[in-house]
Amino acid sequence: MSGSELYEKFMALHTREEGLVMPNAWDGVSALILADAGFEAIGTSSAALAAALGRIDGRHSVTRDEHLDHAQLLGRITGLPVNGDFEDGYGVTAADVAVTVDSAVAHGLAGIGIEDTTGNPDDPIRDFDDAVDRVRSAVAAAKRRIVVTARTDNFIQGRPDLDDTIRRLTAFAEVGADVLYAPFPPDLESLVAIVTAVAPTPVNVLISPADQVLTVSELQKAGVKRISLGPALYTHAMGALERAAVALKAGDIASATTGISFDRVGELLARKP
Repeated sequence: MSGSELYEKFMALHTREEGLVMPNAWDGVSALILADAGFEAIGTSSAALAAALGRIDGRHSVTRDEHLDHAQLLGRITGLPVNGDFEDGYGVTAADVAVTVDSAVAHGLAGIGIEDTTGNPDDPIRDFDDAVDRVRSAVAAAKRRIVVTARTDNFIQGRPDLDDTIRRLTAFAEVGADVLYAPFPPDLESLVAIVTAVAPTPVNVLISPADQVLTVSELQKAGVKRISLGPALYTHAMGALERAAVALKAGDIASATTGISFDRVGELLARKP
């Protein structure tokens, strides 16, 4: 499938009435489980990938090539469109972001996310003009071969400024971003304000607004077109592992060895896209 065909296929999932739920995988088996459950697309999670490698997310601790190879693997074994959660685009300059987008196309990704983050915890959000320029560069490189999601991290970086968030998202849409994303708006009212302000550009939400976890149906009624989970499924699985470790340390082997069988893992690995 050509890049333009993959773009059209993936974008169509965002523009249909019900949108899509796009869970995030962190390794081959997790991706296969999500595919087997019937999801039509999956995302990577920079946080889950970094954690799986023993690193901290958001500090440029995972390289562009590592993330590209990871995303390519998930797409190859599942046959699903994969959206790459590529932090700030893996580049110092806007031109570097364009290189990342070209590389993502070459690796067969269906979508790529570009944040306005810096990787610097002391100054985590880029200036407005820099952030917009990087999205503009990503869109120009994409050439409708890959869906570009432009994201502002104001809310999760301690900047609860709804007006600036909408200003950034609107500007991202104006320079051609296909999907917009501001993780964890404070409440449903703020989420609706974002969706309304940037319409008709599709909006992704990470799980829900910050104050309560809503259902898929409730988010769809609010106008959300894509729902992602970030590292939530990874931490859910790690929670099960932590409980098993505690049980095993207490001598309870039976409780520590529940879960799917390794035969089931083998069945998933033998699955053909």
